[in-house]
Amino acid sequence: MKFVDQVKLTAVAGSGGDGHIGWHREKFIPMGGPDGGNGGDGGAVVFLADPSVNTLVDYAHSPALRGQKGEPGGSDNKSGKSGKDLILKVPVGTQFIARDTVVADLDTPGSCWVAARGGRGGRGNSTFKSASNRAPHIAERGQDGESVTITLSLKLVADVGLVGFPNAGKSTLISSVSAAKPEIADYPFTTLTPNLGVVRVAEEKSFLLADIPGLIPGAHLGKGLGHEFLKHLERTASLLFLIDCSSFAYVEPAVDDETLRNFVLEQYQSLDFELSAFSEHFSRIPRLVAVSKNDIPVCEKAFAVAKDWFAERGIEILSISSHRQSGLNELKDKLFRQICETKRASHEQN
Repeated sequence: MKFVDQVKLTAVAGSGGDGHIGWHREKFIPMGGPDGGNGGDGGAVVFLADPSVNTLVDYAHSPALRGQKGEPGGSDNKSGKSGKDLILKVPVGTQFIARDTVVADLDTPGSCWVAARGGRGGRGNSTFKSASNRAPHIAERGQDGESVTITLSLKLVADVGLVGFPNAGKSTLISSVSAAKPEIADYPFTTLTPNLGVVRVAEEKSFLLADIPGLIPGAHLGKGLGHEFLKHLERTASLLFLIDCSSFAYVEPAVDDETLRNFVLEQYQSLDFELSAFSEHFSRIPRLVAVSKNDIPVCEKAFAVAKDWFAERGIEILSISSHRQSGLNELKDKLFRQICETKRASHEQN
């Protein structure tokens, strides 16, 4: 299924049914009086956050969505049937934007938002009967339903955001710690859309990991693919930076400690800059750093020479290998603890 995370559409609620002009007709009851019924109310357009939906593709080619019209009133004071609400399922994390303002944010399963309310049904002539007007020949037309043009923007609701340069091993990692099956290959940009994986830590303990396409320098300016999906990391409680030094494997004897150390720091600082340049919010999200592919000796060496720099700044750094399943349990435990601490602090502030 194609991944679509932003669409623009118009929601039009159903109009109300017209009121009826009618007269009571029954044998032996002359001048029975007015008996026109009211029209039914129009159906609303309602969006519902459903965990089983993960893309907005169903709305990519539906520029206008309409609620059902109310039926007109009938004789014998019969009211018209109200129109059915149009219930539209969207992914959890969908925001609704009108005039550059977020008007609704469905960030929890089952939450809903009424985008457009149906028009009220018109009153029939029986409702206008009075002592001074016993035979009213008037009835109301049904009101038009509300109409709104909105942009739907999906921001994934994940606990951990996985960031790194292309070919850093992000897809391999998410497939190793969860049941997600992203495309994996030995060339850059195999990840073209965000991937989500549920990482199980222990019985009844798990978290949601989001992997976005690899970033490149200048991503915040629109270069590469990753910038299109950076918004999907804004809700995360933790960021995992994945650092890859395997490019030195072919020249390992010639590379010195300082070169390796600087290479690790440059990767981390470049990724951090791209995130912060996209949104200052990223600088406030707790993070963890992992040097990947420690089954390659030069990657393990890179971790050893760089870890002190991170420790001095209070940033935890680990050495892992998705291929060898090395360090993954420790990584999951530390991420889970970081998530819990972040959510606890957020709850206390609120």
